[in-house]
Amino acid sequence: MKRYETIVILDPDLSKEAESPFFERVNDLIPQYDGFLVETDDWGTRKLAYDIKKKNRGHYVRFDFCGDGALVQEMERFFRIDDRIMKFMTVLLDAEADLDTIKAELAAEKDQAAAEEAESTEASTETSDSSTDEKSEEE
Repeated sequence: MKRYETIVILDPDLSKEAESPFFERVNDLIPQYDGFLVETDDWGTRKLAYDIKKKNRGHYVRFDFCGDGALVQEMERFFRIDDRIMKFMTVLLDAEADLDTIKAELAAEKDQAAAEEAESTEASTETSDSSTDEKSEEE
């Protein structure tokens, strides 16, 4: 299975409600073609280097996914048809991506993020407890 990255520039004037069907379609399309969505990264609205469709700003979204050529063709066909999309580009990241390794890396990242969050929550709880103790000692 190959690993791809697609950058999509959406119309910046779209509301969140108008963007959600686009994200749903992409999220449904990938499993239909036996692909795996590794990550969706919303970069937000940024200034364009040049005007596209008479607009100087665009909403950037990055999709990192694994799949085959048929999936890429179908995604690009959808991107060409959809009026919400101003521009897109798909790049091959890895010609021989191992899906099990990618899933293991994602699970490890998720576990690490959960551990860091628990640690920061614990530290903030201890800080608030110690400040409460200091206030009671002063009284």
